[in-house]
Amino acid sequence: MNYEMTTPCSACPFLKGSGFTWESLVAHASGEFACHKTCKIDEDEDSDTYGCYVALNKNTPHCAGALIFNLKRGKPHQMARICQRLGLFDPSKLNMKANVR
Repeated sequence: MNYEMTTPCSACPFLKGSGFTWESLVAHASGEFACHKTCKIDEDEDSDTYGCYVALNKNTPHCAGALIFNLKRGKPHQMARICQRLGLFDPSKLNMKANVR
């Protein structure tokens, strides 16, 4: 997953007024969360991720809304912290003025 997205998409679940519950957002933001517009829905009924959005490959962008949501709460997830230390993620490039909860 790459960390190059800096602004949430217009349909981001982390935007204010999206209708998602706080608990759902916290759960989804607890680890890597790909931008749903760049994923596919797993249609394999025998899969553990059936019905869920799954990243297409390692270059699928991480959801900028989730990263901003976590930073606003002061709780970036572990992989974001690791990627920052490796120079793969620069939180200063995120649009912190985005309408994220």
